Amino acid sequence: MAALTEAEVVDLAASSVRDLNQALHAPQPAVSWRVLNPRGAHSVACGLKDEVTVDIAGHVGYYCAGMNQHATVTVHGNAGVGVAENMMSGTVRVRGDASQSAGATAHGGLLVIEGNAAARCGISMKGVDIVVGGNVGHMSAFMGQAGRLVVCGDAGDALGDSLYEARIYVKGTVKSLGADCVEKEMRDEHLTELAELLKAAEFDEDPADFRRYGSARQLYHFKVDNSTAY
Repeated sequence: MAALTEAEVVDLAASSVRDLNQALHAPQPAVSWRVLNPRGAHSVACGLKDEVTVDIAGHVGYYCAGMNQHATVTVHGNAGVGVAENMMSGTVRVRGDASQSAGATAHGGLLVIEGNAAARCGISMKGVDIVVGGNVGHMSAFMGQAGRLVVCGDAGDALGDSLYEARIYVKGTVKSLGADCVEKEMRDEHLTELAELLKAAEFDEDPADFRRYGSARQLYHFKVDNSTAY
């Protein structure tokens, strides 16, 4: 990765987000970017398809790094709703906290939130790995279909509600589990998997301190006896 002193610098106090994103999408030799004065702007560094590195020096608004492919995006601050929404690959890191729906519908890549994440973190996740250094809010991993959610703090109400095959690891307490989400045995392969995720996220945590949660697989099929509940 190029040093920040060699990066292409874009100051959003003087340039628009549209201009920034167009520059990031254009073929060129620059592989390292530094974005100044984001000041809560929305849709910063969205839709990136190349192996570029983008460091954002401040807080961002909605949908930062959405639809990311291959790029490494770091937010040196907090992120608003939907950070890394629909991400396909690459790495997105938030040095602060993230608002609700972080990593929503994301298919791949790694999302790291060093602080806390609000409600519905990983909603409808489809293959992404999400590692949160703090707590997550209610209904995190709601309808999670594939991928892994790691929570180094506590989880709010209805964790994993209507879960499919996403896997959840939580170190702290879980306020409540959602429909069809149950605690599962932590076997050796899960400890190995979790250790790899924590290492990738650069978190110094002991996998043995975590518990694993997953789907009870009771909502997969229509059951006539429960027809009034649907």
